[in-house]
Amino acid sequence: MSTKEKNNIEEQESDVATKKAQNDAVNDKEQDANKKEESVDELAVLKEQVASEKDRYLRLFAEFENYKKRTGRERIELFKTASQEVMVALLPILDDFDRALAEIKKSDDDDHFKGVNLINVKLRETLKLKGLEPIDTKKGETFDAEVHEAITQVPAPDKKMKGKIIDVIERGYTLGDKIIRFPKVVIGQ
Repeated sequence: MSTKEKNNIEEQESDVATKKAQNDAVNDKEQDANKKEESVDELAVLKEQVASEKDRYLRLFAEFENYKKRTGRERIELFKTASQEVMVALLPILDDFDRALAEIKKSDDDDHFKGVNLINVKLRETLKLKGLEPIDTKKGETFDAEVHEAITQVPAPDKKMKGKIIDVIERGYTLGDKIIRFPKVVIGQ
């Protein structure tokens, strides 16, 4: 082989080596770029997962806070009306006291009336401390279906009494904000 041919071969080999080195450099750059993209993608995925978990945590925390508030309100309401059954059972006794006082008042025995009235007042004050309040219903008031219970209707004595309360048969009571017995009334027609 001649020197020229050797030089040509060496140049070609040199060119091939240079091209190979350039290709390797380009490949290295592409691999580095791919690695960076992969790490950026992984980072984005991780950030997304963290955001998702944070959102889930905040929703769970808010739900738990709502649960605590709701159970607290329910507990307070239960304490307010826990004695409702006892109060309802005592209402006929209060009615009996009212009837007894009305009958004793008719007699001339003031001492007897004062003694029974003292017991009546003491019982009512004790029940009032526990939240029992009578519903103030008077003759001549306008009938309200949300507060009163109409037992019957009678012809009104005059036109002004139409739709008004003629007589109160039984007093109504509230326990806290809840009506435990509606007042039973007679209304004019």
